Amino acid sequence: MAKVVLTAVLLLSCAHYPSVLCLSEFTRDDFPADFVFGAATSAFQYEGAWAEDGKSPSIWDTFTHEGWAGRNTPDVASDGYHKYKGDIKLMSDTGLEAYRFSISWPRLLPNGRGPVNPKGLEYYNNVINEIIKFGIQPHVTLHHLDVPQVLQDEYGGWLSPKIIDDFKELADVCFKEFGDRVTHWTTINQPNINSFGSYDYGFFPPCRCSNPYGITFMGDSVNCTKGNSTVEPYITAHNYLLAHSAAVELYRNKYQTIQKGQIGINIYTIGFSPLTNSAEDAMAAGRARDFLIGWFLNPIFFGDYPEMIKTNAGSRLPSFTYSESQKLKGSCDFIGMNYYYSLYVADDSSIPKTGLRDANSDMFAKFTAFKDVPPVSQLRPPTQISHDFESLRKMLNYLKDTYRNPPIYIHENGYGLKFIDSMNDVGRISFLSGFIGSVLQSIRDGIDVRGYFVWTFIDGYELLAGYASRFGFYHVNFEDSEHERTPRLSAHWYRNFLRNGTAIKVQINDNFCSKARSSD
Repeated sequence: MAKVVLTAVLLLSCAHYPSVLCLSEFTRDDFPADFVFGAATSAFQYEGAWAEDGKSPSIWDTFTHEGWAGRNTPDVASDGYHKYKGDIKLMSDTGLEAYRFSISWPRLLPNGRGPVNPKGLEYYNNVINEIIKFGIQPHVTLHHLDVPQVLQDEYGGWLSPKIIDDFKELADVCFKEFGDRVTHWTTINQPNINSFGSYDYGFFPPCRCSNPYGITFMGDSVNCTKGNSTVEPYITAHNYLLAHSAAVELYRNKYQTIQKGQIGINIYTIGFSPLTNSAEDAMAAGRARDFLIGWFLNPIFFGDYPEMIKTNAGSRLPSFTYSESQKLKGSCDFIGMNYYYSLYVADDSSIPKTGLRDANSDMFAKFTAFKDVPPVSQLRPPTQISHDFESLRKMLNYLKDTYRNPPIYIHENGYGLKFIDSMNDVGRISFLSGFIGSVLQSIRDGIDVRGYFVWTFIDGYELLAGYASRFGFYHVNFEDSEHERTPRLSAHWYRNFLRNGTAIKVQINDNFCSKARSSD
């Protein structure tokens, strides 16, 4: 999950905790009764069965079969396609109140449009029914990275406005077939990261970039033989936004009154702070927030891109028609956010003010995880990540102040075990405890946070890390044909918190604690 893309994958880094100066204690009962605690997976990373029962390949299937992403494939992944019943029983045993998962577009619509795959339809109906049987609330994401390869081959996927109608058709099938039981819909997962990763840096499929903007990631150099990093991130982001608004318009006009659900979008977020007290660094941090968050949320809340992006990108940034702007404005009932870490931001005066730049360079910023580490010119995966618990509270306050306190679900927050596949994952427990404490304090700040989902419930295929990084409460034995599940210490800890009322004791930094005391 750090580059301004850092998809929830670059979370495979070392843990770092702020200095511990005070203790906070809370239980599940300290949260509102209608607040939901859950965990998440995504179809591509969990289901497996990549070519089974009529499913067609996605661009990620193609990518991983080429041998670059993690040097292995998710053909089986967690084998959730066959083992979902047992996994949902584990969710109930763990005390999950909600489960977030995604629909595989090429499993449901193998041609990207047209005839529905009956086996795919049966699978998702069975999953939803099983979730509800155990009293768990389903939260469904329509699109989580896995574009059907047939649409990529036909017209370039998200590079073409043709995908807007095809995505709307996917949404229509899902609302029609599942909307009688699903009341929480997310249109697209972290499109901001996808535009950077797929079309600027080139390390996500379809791996498009142009020199010198491609990067070296996990020891592999991106070969920028196709793409244009100066314009394609902006084009794809534009199409993501229009596809989102088309799906929301469809849901509100045709389904929402009857089904009484909610629909929103998911954004990847990073806590940005100025590296120094200088005005230049403060403005750089603001630009970083505009590019990571405002790029998508400003059109959704206000109908247009931030002025800074319009100025810095110039004619490379597509514009909305009046009708498109009006449809975008207000096109979400909630924000879903993924949050893992924070970074410091410094102004980068070395980037030329004239000539072509990529979207990353348009920020005129450089980033670092810690103040004593020299900033780098790109928001690339850091060797260490700052797990500053207060940074999540700051981000939530930023969203409240900037976008008029919208309802927020934290869709992903998690801690990966890289190469050390421990069952005694005390580091993960400390990580999750601190951020859950930050969520509670944010609610006490008056922020409308309605749910928290851990990434992830069960070990899966972690995109660019493959099986080398483990985020699950439940360990999966990927070496065994049965893919046996075994609870880690964190699974017992989460169960005790949710089902048994056990208190979480959180050690957090003094600044956070002093603020918590003053608002209690």
